Amino acid sequence: MKTIGLIGGMSWESSLEYYRIINELVKEKLGEPHSAKTIMYSVDFAEFENLQHQGNWNLLTEKMIKIAKKLEKAGADMVLICTNTMHKMAPEVQESINIPLIHITDAASDEIKKQSIKKVGLLGTNFTMEQDFYKGGLKDKHGIEVVVPNEEERKIIHNVIYKELISGIIKDESRKEFKKIIEKLKTRGAKGVVLGCTEIPLLIKDKDVDIPVFNTTELHAKKAVEKALE
Repeated sequence: MKTIGLIGGMSWESSLEYYRIINELVKEKLGEPHSAKTIMYSVDFAEFENLQHQGNWNLLTEKMIKIAKKLEKAGADMVLICTNTMHKMAPEVQESINIPLIHITDAASDEIKKQSIKKVGLLGTNFTMEQDFYKGGLKDKHGIEVVVPNEEERKIIHNVIYKELISGIIKDESRKEFKKIIEKLKTRGAKGVVLGCTEIPLLIKDKDVDIPVFNTTELHAKKAVEKALE
């Protein structure tokens, strides 16, 4: 079994899900009492959140590269960035290490293509929904068209993520807002919805909507386990 390196803490609420899913999948595939070989570097998210909202992506990139190098030195055979937004600097991180970085959009697109879906809605932080690093990865590399909510809806989603979900606060009213937004994405042709923030699956489940939901946390963790057990 290969060792999975995890860059976590963004937030720890979703990193907890990564750890749980990875270990459950290894146990499912190999049987009791197997568990995954992992190394996690967990950051102080307050520091990273401040830099995100300041737009200081250069410093964030430097920090992510240092962490990835530490994981490689500690014996990781691959690296996962346990958050969608910080895949903004995934190319720079991959270039700085000699082990593979398992990209979250590759994991998501594999499942989207399995279901023969060509157009998806994308929910995430403003950074993920508005910038091209994520949408471009789905469209340019995998041929999947992406639609995002309007500006007002993006603000709602972003605020729920940063003011509620990263602190483990789950509100029914926020779930209702997200469901309304997904319904609007459906009217614009979305045949599935990508939960492009690793905290959103804490709020939105398959049962909440009537189109396929792509839980990026789960799909990313699943891809890592596949690689670890090859």
